Order: sequence, then C-alpha cells, then structure tokens
Amino acid sequence: MTDVGGKYDCVTKSPMGDQTSTLTVIPGDDGKTFTGTNKGQMGELEIKDGTIDGNTLTWKMDMVVPMPMTLNATATVDGDQLNGTVNAGAFGDMAMTGTRVN
Repeated sequence: MTDVGGKYDCVTKSPMGDQTSTLTVIPGDDGKTFTGTNKGQMGELEIKDGTIDGNTLTWKMDMVVPMPMTLNATATVDGDQLNGTVNAGAFGDMAMTGTRVN
C-alpha cells in the first residue's frame, strides 16, 4: 500500500488565479478511504467520499464561496509530489499540484 497520508502545500490553477491551500489527507483504517480538509484563501472545505486506489486519490468538496458548487478532484501521489485536477462543473478542470510537508 502506498503512503498517501499527510499535509500537502497545493496550488490550484483556477479562473480567479492561483489558489494556494493545504490539503490534509487522513487515510482510513481500511486503506481504501480517506478524510481530511482542503484549507485555503476561500476557507476550509471538508473532504467527502475520499477513496484511495493505489497512489490515486479521488474526492469531492462542497464549495460555498464565491458560489455554491461541488468540486470533484483526482490526484496521484508520487513520493512527496501530488498532481491532479479539480473539476469545477461549468468552469472545467483546474490543474492542482502539491508537495507533502509532513
């Protein structure tokens, strides 16, 4: 099982410019699910429906500001690097990168 847990300093390329955040990944005891948060300039979003498949993470976040919408995210962890996308509905896919800080 790949170790994907920890905190990642992330940058998401959004239509409003680069959004920095700290993504916290807390793997469940089963090794197939995770919980956590993504805390950034727009507040803190709770991870929902987090799943782990090898070194790939998939999750949802309910955004409120600047408008309500569900964000769907997928990222791959390679060592201490995270690379993925966040889908923001009509706004499309936004690239997300991160580095594990612990």
